[in-house]
Amino acid sequence: METRRCVFVGVGGQGNLLASRLLGEAALAAGVPAVVSEIHGMAQRGGVVESAVLLGDVTSPIVSEAEADVLIGFEPLETMRALGKCNVDSLVITNTQPLPPFTVSVGQGTYPPVDEVLDKIQTKVNNVIALNGNELAEEAGNPLSLNMVMLGALIGSGSVPISAEAMKETISTSTKKAFLESNLKAFDLGWEVASKW
Repeated sequence: METRRCVFVGVGGQGNLLASRLLGEAALAAGVPAVVSEIHGMAQRGGVVESAVLLGDVTSPIVSEAEADVLIGFEPLETMRALGKCNVDSLVITNTQPLPPFTVSVGQGTYPPVDEVLDKIQTKVNNVIALNGNELAEEAGNPLSLNMVMLGALIGSGSVPISAEAMKETISTSTKKAFLESNLKAFDLGWEVASKW
């Protein structure tokens, strides 16, 4: 089986650890070997959170420089910051909605224009899917379902050997029932955008 190395990056509170755990669970349920690793960073304070899901015949949970097949970025600047994990053939799926760090909020820094961030990402890799995940999460009826939008985009891109049905089954059994409908809708919205890319 071909190995797929997926790196998830975001800011604490965006749900990327849950997204990577769900991908790992869906892979195992589908008979795809999976290793999930997490680097929490400053998750409690809006800091960087990185996790990786390695699918296929792998032994190490580490994704080295230029090794990622897919980078899923929940925040544009964090996507750009993690580009070292990518090579020219990597697929980057990024949310375009900024979540400026605390230093910007208190006037000690500036957030670059998102267009510039996306341009820089596109000079490094050939394949970029950029979507406003926060807007799609709102449309699904749950602003906190950004992680489901990004998971949907990942599955919709066809870059991992997990079907939409298998992923939705895992979401159904592993997330809170109160949010199930909005989570599945958010997943579908992300899937739609990426599958048309």
